[in-house]
Amino acid sequence: MKPYFADDHVTLYHADFRHLLTGLGQFDAIVTDPPYGETSLDWDTWPRNWPNLAAAATSSMWCFGSMRMFMDQRDEFAAWKLSQDIVWEKHNGSGFHADRFRRIHEHATHWYRGDWASLRHETPTTATATARTVRRKTRPTHTGHIDAGAYTSVDGGPRLMESVIYARSMHGRAIHPTEKPVAVLEPLIEYAVAPGGVVLDPFAGSGSTGVAARNLGRRAVLIEAREEQCEATANRLSQGVLELGA
Repeated sequence: MKPYFADDHVTLYHADFRHLLTGLGQFDAIVTDPPYGETSLDWDTWPRNWPNLAAAATSSMWCFGSMRMFMDQRDEFAAWKLSQDIVWEKHNGSGFHADRFRRIHEHATHWYRGDWASLRHETPTTATATARTVRRKTRPTHTGHIDAGAYTSVDGGPRLMESVIYARSMHGRAIHPTEKPVAVLEPLIEYAVAPGGVVLDPFAGSGSTGVAARNLGRRAVLIEAREEQCEATANRLSQGVLELGA
């Protein structure tokens, strides 16, 4: 299929990903925000069985969603193992009820298949203040066995990025109703995709996954079913301007 848009880093297809996915090969990871199926909007319909189809394209996947969505669709993730979740904290609320806590967050869960050790899982780190002493830290005894990893915690050194990521929502600037900010996508791509690797987003929406991948020196393949959204996304991508994630 001819791409709707393509440059050196991002390729966008106008298609139902279920009709296109088998011909695209393998990807380092999927990073996506599927329709949750929680509203009456015509585009907000859960695409049945898509997690199983995605399993044929990659062994690592970040998926945004509400707790309700993951609970309702839990059987569709049977081909995957859950490794962790992160929380995106927004500056504004997105709840629909006045009798519950004001909801200012969304979840992104990381799923994998196969051997964990063979997958890239490099957590971004954040700089810290200079320490008075530098020493190797030890784990509290109550945590039990902790698998070895490449990261070593030392006073004054870089620290693992925390699982709650604050980023302003795209309210007032979005080209898609559920557009995710680049700032929350970049750490997820860094975690799962090595420099020069390729990420897939089968529900491209605004194209933020492509922008974040391009910023990080990765490549992205985006698939979007709605043509009017493809047009808006292609216009965004064609600007070629580095959109800062911070």
